[in-house]
Amino acid sequence: MSKNLSQLSFRQGTEKNLFERMVAAADAKGTAEIHDDVHRLGQESLFGDAITLGAVSAYDFLKAENAHKKIFLCNGSACLCAGTQEKLHHDLEQHFPAEEIGHICCLGRCHEGAAFQYQGKNYSGLSPEAVNQLISSGQGDSEDRYAVVSHLQPAQLTAPFSSIDAYYAPFKKLLTQDRDSLAAELKDSGLRGRGGAGFPMHFKWQSCREAPGSVKYIVCNADEGDPGAYIDKYLMEQRPHSVLLGMMVAGWYAGAETGVLYIRAEYPDSVRIINEAIEELHAAGLLGSNILGSGFNFTLKSIKGAGAYICGEETALLASIEGQRPEVRTRPPFPTIEGLFRRPTIVNNVETFANLHAILSMGGKEFAKIGTPQSTGPKLISLDSHFVKPGIYEVAMGTPLGEVIALAGGFKTAIKAIQIGGPLGGIVPLSQVDQLTVDFESFKKAGFLLGHAGVVSIPESMPMIEYIQHLFQFTADESCGKCFPCRLGSTRGKELIAKARGDSSYKIDRELITDLLDTMEQTSLCALGGGVPLPIKNALQYFSAELEPYFKN
Repeated sequence: MSKNLSQLSFRQGTEKNLFERMVAAADAKGTAEIHDDVHRLGQESLFGDAITLGAVSAYDFLKAENAHKKIFLCNGSACLCAGTQEKLHHDLEQHFPAEEIGHICCLGRCHEGAAFQYQGKNYSGLSPEAVNQLISSGQGDSEDRYAVVSHLQPAQLTAPFSSIDAYYAPFKKLLTQDRDSLAAELKDSGLRGRGGAGFPMHFKWQSCREAPGSVKYIVCNADEGDPGAYIDKYLMEQRPHSVLLGMMVAGWYAGAETGVLYIRAEYPDSVRIINEAIEELHAAGLLGSNILGSGFNFTLKSIKGAGAYICGEETALLASIEGQRPEVRTRPPFPTIEGLFRRPTIVNNVETFANLHAILSMGGKEFAKIGTPQSTGPKLISLDSHFVKPGIYEVAMGTPLGEVIALAGGFKTAIKAIQIGGPLGGIVPLSQVDQLTVDFESFKKAGFLLGHAGVVSIPESMPMIEYIQHLFQFTADESCGKCFPCRLGSTRGKELIAKARGDSSYKIDRELITDLLDTMEQTSLCALGGGVPLPIKNALQYFSAELEPYFKN
């Protein structure tokens, strides 16, 4: 059935996108979960009412329950650990009834805390007086401020942007060359995907290039939903052309003529700035038909998400663009063979595409000299509000983690652990920090996960049992529901922890929770259900004394 729906969606293409029409309906009325709208969208797409309703009901910002929400508070891990949201909620209750206050995860304001979205803009770190002024007058400071520090000489991903002509000079030169020459540079660079899995990029690109089919796509996964991560947000808002250039290179190399950036609705500034940058490229003659007389045709467009963490998983994201329910697809076939509309597709995240400018400018071998032989190139790391100088830090792969913490001035509050790589990343006790370097191998060997490299600090004042419950709750809320291990396992885990916290006479059986975690890890369809056991196992290992009162044996 889903293949047939993909074909129906392909007929309308990316320009008459069904998902975008769902989002537009919700923007106009507060929800797309209205019978007349569902019926109309179902008829237009030939999907029918049931399938269209199934898709609409999967997104936070399309659901009827959010239709009357006026303001949304971030409930991500970083804001939880910052301890700011309870007071913020209390302050906002002076202005809004409870039913008008919603929740959202995550706004990428992890460096500051007290984050919320109001009238389509994000705010954080406001005083109660500033909040009152914003609500009463509509005037408030929404500017996002944080440190941006490069430990590289010269800086790469954080280097200042000069001009369209200068920045796109390597791309213009590329259009005059043979594609095989780029294949060699990509392989020499050793670049691995920065979305978390660390898959060698040249394998993925080559697979799509060699896949049969006259229609291919380039998709940028800009659904950076991991609490604590705002790396992609930084790149899209302060270095948008680094992302767009990378997508254009991918299109030229693979023979694709369409690029799509799927940007989460929680990042309204990213959507706006990317769209402005795309218009700049049109004005410069770098998009459209027969670009610079090269015979290369390529267009770019952004699609705004609607509040579904699971869309960070590439196959769920592709299903979302097609207007289907955002559920994970079984693999193989992989997206490079059957991707968007079941056509060959390259899917990379924002930071991966942003590295292409450096590879083109310095060459693959020089790029590979940054970092380690297995993990090459620069890496961005985002640090939360518990650091003395939170923000975005650019380092070479292989940099000691302790050195990164020192660059940020250390912690300004008492911290017992850091979680790196989002809610599916490992929980690293401070005692293990000096054993880690910023690369995939170091983290994997130590039993952790580098992932996207967003850092959330867990303060000493936060009970680890509360944090474990938060991770189970997050997974239960964000599961696409397609596979039982994730959908049911996360719910059962949440219930076990809640019962142990609420009833002092109840103790969790260690064998039971281990069985649950192993089942989720080994049998879930994707990294949501399969990944959350890692941090919980880390907590059980390194904080066993603190957790002992809640467990048998």
